[in-house]
Amino acid sequence: MSTPVALNTIWVVLTAALVLFMEGGFSLLEAGLVRTKNAVNVTMKIFVDLTVGALAFFLVGFPLMFGRDALHVIGFGAVQSPNGLPLEAFTLFQIGFAIAVASIISGAVAERMRFSAYMITVALTCGIVYPVSGHWIWGPGGWLGRLGMEDFAGSAAIHTLGGCMALAMAAAVGPRKNRFNADGSANVFAPSNIPLASAGAFILWFGWFGFNAGSTLDAHSPQLADIALNTFLAAAAGGMSAICVSMAKFRVADPSMTMNGSLAGLVGITAGCAYVSHGAAILVGLMSGVLVIYATGWVDRLQVDDPVGAVAVHGAGGLFGTVAVGVFDIHQGFLTTGHIHLLGVQLLGAVVVCAWGLAAGSALGWALRRTVGLRVSDDVEDAGLDVAAHGIPAYNELERFGGGEPIVFRTEKATAAMPARAGDAADPIGG
Repeated sequence: MSTPVALNTIWVVLTAALVLFMEGGFSLLEAGLVRTKNAVNVTMKIFVDLTVGALAFFLVGFPLMFGRDALHVIGFGAVQSPNGLPLEAFTLFQIGFAIAVASIISGAVAERMRFSAYMITVALTCGIVYPVSGHWIWGPGGWLGRLGMEDFAGSAAIHTLGGCMALAMAAAVGPRKNRFNADGSANVFAPSNIPLASAGAFILWFGWFGFNAGSTLDAHSPQLADIALNTFLAAAAGGMSAICVSMAKFRVADPSMTMNGSLAGLVGITAGCAYVSHGAAILVGLMSGVLVIYATGWVDRLQVDDPVGAVAVHGAGGLFGTVAVGVFDIHQGFLTTGHIHLLGVQLLGAVVVCAWGLAAGSALGWALRRTVGLRVSDDVEDAGLDVAAHGIPAYNELERFGGGEPIVFRTEKATAAMPARAGDAADPIGG
């Protein structure tokens, strides 16, 4: 192995590790933003992404996405690794991207989706749904890529797809009990642990350097530093604008909006991080941070319950970031050159991926509801999914509803005695 290839291999493996480390960020962010009684459940769903999702993509999705092109729609057969990289390094890097799509869906359906239904969702998302649209953009001969669509690290391929699937599946599973009132107004469920959520946001921000800069697949790339700086500037600008807008709109500097503003800035710049100037990266971040606040309100008005704001961050941020490339691209952007072609292609790509995500998420929700079941029972939802599905609460100091007795575990069945309202017949897998 030559020295350049060896360095590129080290670079890709290290950045793949950063991308996979982002799963820890998803876990902490979601655990902090949901209620305490569901913190174990969201953490376990991230482990499903890392296990079921990773294997589904490796065994089925990877060749569908990167195999030889068939009619510019899907791949099949052997994969040719780019840039002279060992195929194993390229595969590992792409696994991290695939499971990120599933993790986006996880937060939007938190606190009421059956665990078994989520496992099936992850397998099909990573094995089929993401690879199909991913091939259109990044696969050899994919039709959107042939049109000239630019999506350097996945604002469309990953975040728009994941956000739109999250919207469809959150709508299919329905809102949490008492989330919306008869007049259409929304009740706010306080997050369980903001510092924990912020730790998750910091990890995601850190891992995003691997997400974006690692997509060069080249340790020698002259764009590497620009990509990393654009990534940081957009995140900083998104967080700042979210702070300012939340202070003006809500009279407080809202911490969850601030975190989501920075994450929206990261999502927004992911498509164009290699194609835009530093000033444009700041503008994309600023607008993404504002957009996430108003998109959150729009999702609420649809009466779609998204406990962590995944649709606003990834769906709205991904759509905006994809289109923004057509506006700010240094060489082809509408504002920078007056050319309209790239903007039209980016708009088309954003609409196509959004439609694919909504259709796939709706179809999955419909099929799961009629087969294994999509939503937990009211009693399990009241008690929380941690004990019903996993046999243990997040914090063992928690006590029974309405009494002072601590939760007692039936170790011989690896399940926990449920509070009186839930009953002992709860399905530990479906819970």
